[in-house]
Amino acid sequence: MKAMILAAGKGTRVRPITHIVPKPMIPILQKPVMEFLLELLREHGFTEIMVNVSHLAEEIENYFRDGQRFGVEIAYSFEGRIEDGQLIGDALGSAGGLKKIQTFQRFFDDTFVVLCGDALIDLDLSEAVRRHKEKGAMASLITKRVPRDQVSSYGVVVTDENGLVRSFQEKPAVDEAASDMINTGIYIFEPEVLDYVPEGMPFDIGSDLFPRLVEAKAAFYALPMEFEWVDIGKVPDYWQAIRSVLQGQVRQVQIPGKEIRPGVYAGLNVAANWDKIHVEGPIYVGGMTKIEDGATIIGPAMIGPSCHICEGATIDNSIIFDYSRIGPGVRLVEKLVFGRYCVDRNGDHFDLQEAALDWLITDARRQDHAAPSPQQKAMAELLGTDLAISNAG
Repeated sequence: MKAMILAAGKGTRVRPITHIVPKPMIPILQKPVMEFLLELLREHGFTEIMVNVSHLAEEIENYFRDGQRFGVEIAYSFEGRIEDGQLIGDALGSAGGLKKIQTFQRFFDDTFVVLCGDALIDLDLSEAVRRHKEKGAMASLITKRVPRDQVSSYGVVVTDENGLVRSFQEKPAVDEAASDMINTGIYIFEPEVLDYVPEGMPFDIGSDLFPRLVEAKAAFYALPMEFEWVDIGKVPDYWQAIRSVLQGQVRQVQIPGKEIRPGVYAGLNVAANWDKIHVEGPIYVGGMTKIEDGATIIGPAMIGPSCHICEGATIDNSIIFDYSRIGPGVRLVEKLVFGRYCVDRNGDHFDLQEAALDWLITDARRQDHAAPSPQQKAMAELLGTDLAISNAG
């Protein structure tokens, strides 16, 4: 059976991570989120998979290649062009990407599944397809009930008593929401649905195709299902996803490494004297990371591979990407450190180099680490107590 993974978006709501990592490659404890989707598809017999790519396309293609090592077949549809020797992404929208593939060569010749490349899902796809066919649907979207106070973060789906889709509300106010059933970005289509998509122009599934199907009174159904769905479409979502995994709340994601003490997982060859480090799990520390005596790590927290956590540093409910050096006495509370950026849990971030603070949090591979000057300490204090230098510096 055939499937499509939507992977062409720029991931603007997950910046700055997506400056250099495409959204489907964002790691969930060192494993790209798209890899979990491939495992799910293979489990349910979907082994012929098309992926549309645009932003940082080579990162996705170089990792997954033809899909052989994941037990599937993968081909890629690039959306963009080359200008002055540079690859320029120019996404066609989710529905436009499907149409481009079908116009090139009729790939979608039977019932097929479409998944967004930015969510962890644990859905019985076989049962979803069965319900789709039982309805005689041309198009189905999988919906999930969420608490009423969360509807404003999602697209709300309104149906009649038979499940036929009647309308949508995009991120409505809580008191205006006509339903608590949301669109999860998981779709089941018959090939005929692509007759509603124009060629050669940007066209979105949610905002363009679905309203057209409703207007045409097509056999377009919502299929409410109970399943695990962890969205990583925004920085707060990603933050919560990592926390949920570390707390054992996501079935399909196992914490890697070895559990060296309750709630403390470590990869290969971590250099740490755990008796001299204050640790409160759950935490994961990647291989070849060094943690100096006197550091404090409070979970849920993830520290990537090849990091260096210096003496007196505190990592509290934070996510540290690979090759990060957290300087002596630095205190990170509810922060995400990614390359030259420090991000809070709401997505607000600043550039450490532009702020002249790259002595504070920097690349562990640099050889020019030095103690901060009094002026640098004063500058750090301006950032507030969540990112401050103690006397240990």
